[in-house]
Amino acid sequence: MRQSKNEKTVLDGNAFYELDLDCLSEKNRKLSEYETRKSEIRQKRIDNPKGRGVK
Repeated sequence: MRQSKNEKTVLDGNAFYELDLDCLSEKNRKLSEYETRKSEIRQKRIDNPKGRGVK
């Protein structure tokens, strides 16, 4: 089993996985951007409670 710089082999019990490290880092970057946007939206709702609730 050879590993390149962009791949990593992970053993888990009786199974092994080959991870694409470029794909994994891109996924983590997008997830952190999503969490940042989500937190900003949540903060805007807290700062501006108008427009929420039953009319």
